[in-house]
Amino acid sequence: MRTPALLVAFATAITLGAVPAAADPAFTVQTMHFDVVVGPNSDQHCDIVGDLYTPTAGLPAPAILTTNGFGGSKDDQAGIARFAASNGYVVLSYSGLGFGGSGCRITLDDPDFDGKAASQLVSFLGGRTEVRKDAPGDPRVGMVGGSYGGGIQFAAASVDPRVDTIIPLITWNDLSYSLGPNNAGSRTPGSAKITWALLFFFEGALLENIEHPDITRAIGCPNFQPEVCTDLLLTGTLGYPTPETTAMLRHASVASYVSRVRVPTLLVQGQKDTLFNLNEAVATYRALQAQGTDVKMIWQSWGHSGGAAPGEIDLNNPDPANQYETARIMAWFDHYLKDLPADTGPEFAYFRDWISYSGNASPAYASSPTFPAGTATPLPLAGGAQTFLTPPLGVPTSLSPFDAINQPALDVNLPGTFASWESTPQTGNLDVVGSPTLDLRLSAPTAVLSSLLGPAGQLVLFPKLYDVAPDGSASLIHQLVAPIRVADPTRPVTVTMPGIVHRFAAGHKVRLVVASGDNNYRGGLASTLVTVTGRTLTLPVVQ
Repeated sequence: MRTPALLVAFATAITLGAVPAAADPAFTVQTMHFDVVVGPNSDQHCDIVGDLYTPTAGLPAPAILTTNGFGGSKDDQAGIARFAASNGYVVLSYSGLGFGGSGCRITLDDPDFDGKAASQLVSFLGGRTEVRKDAPGDPRVGMVGGSYGGGIQFAAASVDPRVDTIIPLITWNDLSYSLGPNNAGSRTPGSAKITWALLFFFEGALLENIEHPDITRAIGCPNFQPEVCTDLLLTGTLGYPTPETTAMLRHASVASYVSRVRVPTLLVQGQKDTLFNLNEAVATYRALQAQGTDVKMIWQSWGHSGGAAPGEIDLNNPDPANQYETARIMAWFDHYLKDLPADTGPEFAYFRDWISYSGNASPAYASSPTFPAGTATPLPLAGGAQTFLTPPLGVPTSLSPFDAINQPALDVNLPGTFASWESTPQTGNLDVVGSPTLDLRLSAPTAVLSSLLGPAGQLVLFPKLYDVAPDGSASLIHQLVAPIRVADPTRPVTVTMPGIVHRFAAGHKVRLVVASGDNNYRGGLASTLVTVTGRTLTLPVVQ
């Protein structure tokens, strides 16, 4: 594990690092290489390195397949692999394509590449006598992994029906939303997420080649498919993804092939996550539920932008008795892979950081038999219309903590470049669980004209929510921002803001800010005078 902000595999949030497999009488470990054939035409050979953990008793046993997060390797999975093998599972942990000693280039978990590679590892497991079978060549197998190691599970399940269940953690629904979000929900391209994109490119193109030199992968676009470099440069220059870039990102996203994912799925997403926010899991949950797929969802405290709370999970030292999420994960596998009468938990569970507890984090988790759990509740905000100026060339007007490195920084909005409204102090606790919505009415005459130039001339704004304490100090909730690109500012705009689980305590106020720039994103290119003539903030409130 090399860059904490990447949250490689599960990363610092759950203290999972590259720990060598120790000798254990309950299982054996064997490092193996696999020649897989990938690509749209299945004509590209790649070498994959993996570790096979086999129990010494209770065979044949169901299997678990797991791989790394971005920038990681098979070694990142050693903790969960040892634990699962000690508890009656065959585990194959492998380094994904382009990472950790495995060959070929990074393809963003594309089903044609990473999905096909995983399918051939399923075939390997289907040929092992140690692995339980549902039919000849069909192993009883589930998958688990975080971030990049979560996206691969959807790709694998979409191309191989032999995968029986998946547990993707902190991963994406649509990479075009993840890396160029437009929370206005239209087909208009969003705002390029600069700091995360640059860090991923640095990690994949430079550090990976330094650790695993391969001249064939260093030529051209280092360690990535060639179109990635071109699209990254073009997106950073324009400030938004082109249709070609959007198509590439969506091709590697479950949003485009979810109809082919039909296996029981436990979605686990993080509240502290500026890369893959809670809305990603919501989109996948709703799509799976709509097609009748068995799915449940957990909103944990940790994600790419912050660490786990005590008693949630530690996959270096898994302990279901004292870790809420570890218990949920193992119960899910016991139910779907071992056919045990294990309780797979509630339909929806979410961590509340305002609950005090010791030991297991279970008391901090609330649950609901349905999602959403909150009731849409309009929140009055004081003040009328406000006018501000957006800067030229996407210059940031707000300084927030840099998303990709998650370092503290001043939270500053430059005067004259934003609008702001506040609620009255709360008379009691206001608990919000879900995605707030914001209805905006705008007046921006020059933006109407510049919009004729297409996305380059369109208005870009950055709504966000703050918790304001009685002493006047304000905190941006989980550093979350909701970029929007407005194709037609003469029409009302509805913004679906990133999901949150937050208590506005009695005496605190809710502050809405609509900014014209942010240091983590590319703003609009045209300077525009904007008036917010009306706004309605609706919060999903639980009692």
